[in-house]
Amino acid sequence: MSGHSKWSTIKHKKGKEDAKRGKLFSKLSRAISVAAREGGPDPDMNAALYTATEKARTYSMPKENIERAIQRGSGQGGGESFEAIVYEGYGPAGVAIIVEALTDNRNRTAAEVRNIFGKHNGSLAQPGAVAWVFERRGSIIIDAGKYTEDDVMAAAIDSGADDVTLDGSSYEVLTEPAAFAAVRDAVQAAGIEYEQAELTMVPKTTVVLDEADARRTLRLVDALEDSDDVQEVYANFDIPEDILESVAG
Repeated sequence: MSGHSKWSTIKHKKGKEDAKRGKLFSKLSRAISVAAREGGPDPDMNAALYTATEKARTYSMPKENIERAIQRGSGQGGGESFEAIVYEGYGPAGVAIIVEALTDNRNRTAAEVRNIFGKHNGSLAQPGAVAWVFERRGSIIIDAGKYTEDDVMAAAIDSGADDVTLDGSSYEVLTEPAAFAAVRDAVQAAGIEYEQAELTMVPKTTVVLDEADARRTLRLVDALEDSDDVQEVYANFDIPEDILESVAG
């Protein structure tokens, strides 16, 4: 699992976003609406919508909020029209960063993202500058303390997963995007509960950070994630376990 995946898992377990639940729910609702608009209102037929609704459920977003967001995206509830924009940039130590945003004001969002990079020892890059570092993959995170590797491997590989890796206390099942839904469903059918299941961007290469650069990079990532328009931040940093525990604390 990449250092950024570890960091995301730690934040998820700690429930760091709970203090900002109002803002978090607004972001989740926006993502659900856009996914429903672009791929249809049925999560079983729309992988992006399934991922968005699952993420909302893991943060205890009320069911009625999820349903309203789907209705808005399907044209039943009116509301604002958002567009998806992707930004690419560099963080401390040359870390490659991709920022996915949903906005109703492209100029405002671009200025804010540029400002955040500038304040945190980073810089925006031209489109395509860092995209090659990442590939779209399905990722399923499973608590390694609850299941054996054989059980996870049997359910995942037999249903089309590419790989299962053990990193600390978690297994990560990686799939091609087209196989994600089938593998996720097979894992569930095998009685294996997952902590996270999403379509994400996985780095092909990583940059190992020392403690000083790790702190700078995570401050940049946190600032980007705190932006109202930013939905996801992907980065190719790798932080050694002992340093990650220190900076996460």
